[in-house]
Amino acid sequence: MLFGWVRGYERGWLRHDIVAGLVLTAILVPAGMGYAQASGLPAITGLYATILPLLAYAALGPSRILVVGPDSSLAPLIAAAIVPLAVGDPDRAIALAGLLSLITGLLILGAGLANFGFLTDLLSAPVRHGYLNGIALIVIVGQTPRILGLDVDAEGLLDRLRAIADGLVEGRVHGVSLALGGACLAVIVALRHWRPGLPAVLIGVAAATFASVVLDLPARTGIAVVGALPRGLPEFVLPALEIGDMLALVPAALGIVLVSATDTSVLSRSLAARRRERTDQDRELVALGGANVAAAFFSGFPVSSSTSRTPVAESAGARTQLTGVVGAATIALLLFAAPGLLAQLPMAALAAVVVAAALTLVDVPAIVRLWQVRPSEFRQAMASFLGVVLIGVIEGIFLAVVFSLLLFVRRAWRPHDAVLGRADMVKGYHDLTFYPEARQIPGLLLYRFDAPLFFANADVFRDRIRDRLEASPGTIRWVVVAAEPITDIDTTAATMLEELHEELRGAGIVLAFAELKDPVRARLQAYGTLDRLDDVRFFPTVGASVSGYRKETGAPWTDWEESAGRGP
Repeated sequence: MLFGWVRGYERGWLRHDIVAGLVLTAILVPAGMGYAQASGLPAITGLYATILPLLAYAALGPSRILVVGPDSSLAPLIAAAIVPLAVGDPDRAIALAGLLSLITGLLILGAGLANFGFLTDLLSAPVRHGYLNGIALIVIVGQTPRILGLDVDAEGLLDRLRAIADGLVEGRVHGVSLALGGACLAVIVALRHWRPGLPAVLIGVAAATFASVVLDLPARTGIAVVGALPRGLPEFVLPALEIGDMLALVPAALGIVLVSATDTSVLSRSLAARRRERTDQDRELVALGGANVAAAFFSGFPVSSSTSRTPVAESAGARTQLTGVVGAATIALLLFAAPGLLAQLPMAALAAVVVAAALTLVDVPAIVRLWQVRPSEFRQAMASFLGVVLIGVIEGIFLAVVFSLLLFVRRAWRPHDAVLGRADMVKGYHDLTFYPEARQIPGLLLYRFDAPLFFANADVFRDRIRDRLEASPGTIRWVVVAAEPITDIDTTAATMLEELHEELRGAGIVLAFAELKDPVRARLQAYGTLDRLDDVRFFPTVGASVSGYRKETGAPWTDWEESAGRGP
């Protein structure tokens, strides 16, 4: 529903939304301009990429206070895509950025309309930690020359680091730029830590701009500044649809889709949980896609949700998306009424804003915790990190997705399995690994496989049962599969079950299933497998299968509950 937040809007919210919108504007302006610079674009495009996306999300978005716009996590992806193609032409860079935003928006919009919200779960948490830390490092290294006042012409992380080192050794650092940029960064980081309620970005940028104006630093020291912005708003035009450019930008668009959709999903879910609201991931994708399409028509570039500006709006008292509408309107008014207001804003201060944002992506404790609690996931996080840093941000994102999928397949391919036994004074049947004192029923192998059965693990399932049979101390008469964790069986696994059944029957062993889910059993029926498993037993519970085994075989066994007079 368009502008869903308008329905039921309360008059008492108006003052809060207006104030929050004005506070938010103070962050949107420097952040948008800084992220534009980090993306290889003129600073003004960051404001263009803020106005319409805010309005688009206000119209389409399900979250009441989520803020969208330019984001530090997307800047390296955008720059990697458009800078090589633009070859130093700002106008071409803007056109390419608009086309990239259009492709990205249509992909996200299509995913939302097709109810593909589940795609936001493609990146596991360890892999996400890895690539975000990698992106943070790239952003920080990319912005460091602006803070130092160095003119660096280098591509790639290692080359940039080498060029920065050369500039330091050769004494080419611009002292005033370093002082302004370093001070701005220090102010932002310190206020975020010690006074989180204050608008740290606004204070840092305002102080740097004030010093630039009062001391006439551009004229006296030659520091780089933003300069006067174009008055008014850009024309509303469709980006040029050049086939060659579109094909070249598709990989970057796919990477941006994954990053922005995942970040938006995580942020919207956390907001909903905190505010006791419900969120619709498909609607979030539609709104995010619409915001990117809107940016494309307005000389903008790809946008995402903002984990830094959304809390600002929330803490400022935002009640609805009217906050974003006020922010967009205020920026537009600024461009019409006072485009020269930011002319003396030092570029080093904008770089400091971007670096401060990138620092929020760094999460070393999470990586250390992975190392401590699960080394395999730590290795995946580091592989994702190194892929982004050493191979490239676009390639690294796809590498991160591959790692996530391989992690899933690996766990399903060789999952945990268990032989179950009966522990005294404990209800049910449990894994002998964790209950070594548990007893096995003589002649009965209770086996649990903790994953769906499909083509990749079908032979693993059969081989493990064979291994368990060989390791059993006595003669096994029945094999009961505790099938509650088996949520699906494909045709390859069904064929394997038929073969296993014949193998066991040839050895005089009965195959049985306990707690097989009805949908899974229905699949076996559809495959025709149940007709070929004519003498296989099915039981509703593991306890029922034990009772059935004892009744048919007369196996000697005294259960602790029976000893206590409580029945089997």
